[in-house]
Amino acid sequence: MSLINKMLQDLDARGSQGAAGAQDAVRPVPGRERAAAPRMVMIGALAVLVGAGGAALGWRVLHKPAPPVPPRAAAPAVVVVAAASPPAPAAATPPLPVAVAAEPVAAAAAPAAPEPAAPAIEAVKAQGATAGERIQTDESLKSVRRVKAAQTAKPAPARADAEATRATINAAPVALQGKESNVQQRAENEYRRALAALQEGRVNECIAGLEQALAIDPRHQAARETLIRLLLEGKRPNDAVRHLQLGLALDPAQPAMAMMLARLQLESGGPAVETLMRTLPFAGGDGDYRAFLAAVLQRGQRHKEAAEQYELALRGAPQNGVWWMGLGISLQAEQRLVEAKDAFARAKGSASLSPELQAFVERKLQQLPH
Repeated sequence: MSLINKMLQDLDARGSQGAAGAQDAVRPVPGRERAAAPRMVMIGALAVLVGAGGAALGWRVLHKPAPPVPPRAAAPAVVVVAAASPPAPAAATPPLPVAVAAEPVAAAAAPAAPEPAAPAIEAVKAQGATAGERIQTDESLKSVRRVKAAQTAKPAPARADAEATRATINAAPVALQGKESNVQQRAENEYRRALAALQEGRVNECIAGLEQALAIDPRHQAARETLIRLLLEGKRPNDAVRHLQLGLALDPAQPAMAMMLARLQLESGGPAVETLMRTLPFAGGDGDYRAFLAAVLQRGQRHKEAAEQYELALRGAPQNGVWWMGLGISLQAEQRLVEAKDAFARAKGSASLSPELQAFVERKLQQLPH
């Protein structure tokens, strides 16, 4: 409004200065025209004022920098594409603003974009091409996954068959265990009937029952031991040897049965040493077994091995006079006379020998050099 007042004052000043000189030249106008003249001046002044204000506002709008647009969190895909795009040359194009990378459509539509916007548009196009290639790659990966899924789904019947086979295999031990239990029970029933017959004095029927039990279950140890004892009492050593050999063939870890078989083989000239050596790993620290093996080795003139077995047996029973005597015999045969004399002396001092063996040891001590 101050601008309008100033313009009115200027008009009044000009009017007062020219009124004196031009009064004669001014002719009176009608009253209607005099009333319209100030109104037209006011309208013209307002038009000029509005035009000047619009021009000033337009100038400010055109020259005011555009406020930075904050990047929107909802456009991660566009940001990833911008990161994957190659950087624009530094000499030709300034760094691409984040607003252009995040909002390529808004930047392209802005009417007052600066002149270097063309390289930015080219960068966005390149980014779009990279995004298109990535989409094609993603589609290819999806196709490959679908093919793999289809291939994986096809062998389902084969897996079902494999699971059924495994279930059958897992069930087989249970069935075998039940069958084995049934076999053991049948053999046990025959064994008990054979013992009942033995208590009634029917030995032959008992032997037949024990043989039937072993036919059902060859590993029925009690039935085999009882049968061997009855065969030996019945003077049937050959049948006893056969059953002993069958038992050791099924389970060699039976030192007592191996010693029994070795005794029978010694009487018949059989391979007693081989029988005992076969079961030796299962004898452990059994001194009786090692002493018996030493005696069998000594009988076969294998004195060095016999002395070793006697020494092992005496570690667990150092007061056994018979074993000291056996060790002295093998040491004397090996011409280890000093050690043999010491062994005989230990045998004599054990006070566990019979009168006959005591006399034998004393004679050996007298024969050895002092």
